[in-house]
Amino acid sequence: MTINITIKPSDKHYHADPGETVLAAALRNGLGLPYSCRGGSCGTCKGKVLEGKVDYGNFQPQWLTEAEQTAGWALFCCAKPLTDLVIECDKVRELGDIPIRIVPSRVQKLDKVTDDVIILELKLPASEHLQFLAGQYLDIMLKGGERRSFSMANAPHNNEFVQLHIRHVPGGSFTDHVFTKMKERDILRIELPLGSFYLREDSDQPIVFVASGTGFAPIKSILEHAFHKGIERKMVLYWGARRPKDIYMDALVKQWAAEHDNFSYVPVMSEATAEDDWTGRAGFVHQAVMADFPDLSGHQVYACGVPIMVDSAKRDFVGKCGLPEDAFYADSFTTAADKA
Repeated sequence: MTINITIKPSDKHYHADPGETVLAAALRNGLGLPYSCRGGSCGTCKGKVLEGKVDYGNFQPQWLTEAEQTAGWALFCCAKPLTDLVIECDKVRELGDIPIRIVPSRVQKLDKVTDDVIILELKLPASEHLQFLAGQYLDIMLKGGERRSFSMANAPHNNEFVQLHIRHVPGGSFTDHVFTKMKERDILRIELPLGSFYLREDSDQPIVFVASGTGFAPIKSILEHAFHKGIERKMVLYWGARRPKDIYMDALVKQWAAEHDNFSYVPVMSEATAEDDWTGRAGFVHQAVMADFPDLSGHQVYACGVPIMVDSAKRDFVGKCGLPEDAFYADSFTTAADKA
């Protein structure tokens, strides 16, 4: 039995197979609904079911309350249609000629840039032409059907290698492997490109980028793409970390700020110590943005990092600084433990 799904207000139509989620069916049909984690642990794909019934699936309760379910909301990455559906989603993109593929890759380089961050470069087969939108991510496919998601940190025009920024999660089976056993020339299977975190180039509004930790990776991709294309919108990056040593590409970002008049950079430390001799901004990174931009009504915000930062930024930017909700784009970096 095929299930029919209609998206409002665009009136786009597609079909889902039994047991297939609303999101998976959309992607299979070439329609890009907003999403990030695909595991019910970030809320990016939340949308409204206007008609029909769904099985809500497995998700973390903080991302979909009982009151929201009663009001018709669902997480499309988890929800499986039980009947024909009419759903509401304003941000639908035609995926066009960038297919999602599973390909082999070879570990080209491992560069440990801090105690808990490795920059990993992967090489695809020569026959594969890598296409993606700046800011998207890939999945590394592990044995037993498990996956690990990482943003691509290189820009689409610089596609000889895929660059990933991997933070060590103590006790995490995959990141433990990366930091202790992975070696050059190892083979990994990857699925790409994934995600709806990418630069909206149809606007000329100034952009505030907000990153925490390795949330810098997709923002690096977007910024390098913007510089390459000569985009002249005003852009500022607030990069939050615990201590200065955690800003692992500080020199590169300072170089961008020196080379591009439309770009500026504000690092923010939350736990700097006396030995750091830090004289810059301190506190939570999204609060530094609010101090500098009490009115965000004419801006777009791209936020990436740990869920607590992304959630706090959206709540406060929209609720206190006048940012339109549809001008906030985000990618929450959830771990395997978050998705469990």
